[in-house]
Parts: sequence; structure tokens; C-alpha cells
Amino acid sequence: MMVRSGNPAARLGTLLSAVLLLFAACGTGWAQSAPPSLGLQEQGPQAAPPPSTPPPAENPGLIHEMGKLFDKLPSILPPIKSPSETMNDLSRLAKPSTMVSGRTACPASSNGAPDCKQAADQLCQSKGYKEGKSLNADSAEKCSAKVLIPGRQRKPDDCRTDTFVTSALCQN
Repeated sequence: MMVRSGNPAARLGTLLSAVLLLFAACGTGWAQSAPPSLGLQEQGPQAAPPPSTPPPAENPGLIHEMGKLFDKLPSILPPIKSPSETMNDLSRLAKPSTMVSGRTACPASSNGAPDCKQAADQLCQSKGYKEGKSLNADSAEKCSAKVLIPGRQRKPDDCRTDTFVTSALCQN
């Protein structure tokens, strides 16, 4: 059983359940009995009965073991945060964002691929934000007027594909 929860109480409940299951499985042993004698006795020298071993000084039992577990819990579990600390953690994770629309060309990067992160930043900065992430992009083929000449063979450098960021998620 695996629980993925940030809640310390849920983890504690899972831990206690696992410990109880472990004690239940290991704590109850099968009673072993002597094989039936059927009225026959062994022949041979009679040995003195084995010395009886004194019972263990302490038989802790389940309650005692659970108490030891609770003593160890503060070192196992992470510290519990106050509500204000939890809210601070959440506010760092969830920055307020705004979606903006526009059309900014993605410049070519050093490897020739369009750099749409830079275009998203430019689109967001034009709307008064600090940075952005591209949400939507559009591509268009831009050709020179030479392609319109009838009967002329098209050459590889006559047209190029331009990519544009059309919407971005902006943050301050």
C-alpha cells in the first residue's frame, strides 16, 4: 500500500497501519506441539530434564512497542508548518500570470531554429510584463516576388518560413 500525501496525519496513519500489520503477522506464531507418543516410550539412557530457562524479564507487548514508536515519530516525520508558512510556499509556486495576445516574430537562433522564448518575452514586455512563455505559435511562408514570374523555376532560397508567437503567458 502506497500513500502519496503531504499530510503528516495521513502518513502517520499509514505508518501505524503498517506497524500494526507487521506486529499482527510476526507477533502471532504457530503453536508448536510435541508429536503424539501413541503410548510408546523411547528406549535408551534417561537424561536429566533440560534446565528450565527463566522467563524473559520484560515482555513488552503491543502497547509498549507502540509507545516506543511514538517516541521515535518526531525524528521520522518532517516538522509541521504553520498556515502562514504553507501559504508562503504556495505563493512561491503559483506566480500570478496573465495571458496576452499579439504577433511577434521568433528570431532565428544560432542553429537556425526559431527562438520563440525570446519572442514571448518581447510580446510580454510590449504589454508591460517582465517575461513570458509561448502558448501559441503560427508559421507562414514568405516568398520573394520572383516566384510569381510565370515559367520560372523555384529555387531553395526564394521562400522562407517565419514563425510568430501569437499568445504568451506573462509574469512580472
